[in-house]
Amino acid sequence: MDQQDILIEDISVWETQMFTVQNPLHNTIREPLLELIYGLRDQQQLAIESEVAPTAKHALYESTLDLLQRPEPIITDLRGFIEDMLVTVASAVNEPFWPEGAQARADIIESWFHVTENGGYHDTHAHPNCSWCGIYYIDAGECDIQSRNGINRFYDPRHGADQYLDAGTAYLNGTGSWDFAAVEGQVVIFPSYLKHAAMPYFGQKDRVIIAFNSQIHFQE
Repeated sequence: MDQQDILIEDISVWETQMFTVQNPLHNTIREPLLELIYGLRDQQQLAIESEVAPTAKHALYESTLDLLQRPEPIITDLRGFIEDMLVTVASAVNEPFWPEGAQARADIIESWFHVTENGGYHDTHAHPNCSWCGIYYIDAGECDIQSRNGINRFYDPRHGADQYLDAGTAYLNGTGSWDFAAVEGQVVIFPSYLKHAAMPYFGQKDRVIIAFNSQIHFQE
């Protein structure tokens, strides 16, 4: 049989998509954001003010889970930017599955800051009760992708995908994980089911991020 007569169809299943976007206004808002975050940190009664999984976190400060609900203009503007990016991402991924002409909105249901000090980390976890999550790197401190210092590590959700490796599995990430450099001004958006961790951070400067969870709903 002539191989030219054989049609092989490419079917992608169980694909996991992640997205990054650079905030074009980061250089303008960086210092005011840091001033606000450190001011809030200094008022905290607990290091983990959210009281969520405190034993999974070490040498870091975490705010309550309503940071992007605050009324300051710099926060409301940042929230608007992030929600726009979430709608763009969700629309692109779901367009084949949404009703024709459907319009969506993003609701950030939880948001918080992390100020990570020398030796700080956050154990592996996932985020419940939401569809898309994100991390906004405000100050990368002394994070370094080469030494894996202070990076975010995401874990392969395809359990057992790397249980056997040969030439036919070269397309798989055989490490079972994917590491993201902490790039100042960058937002990383990812599906909530992805387990991830903030790897140990070592540096004299703090590592400062804002994280958020969102739900996507159709506009009425």
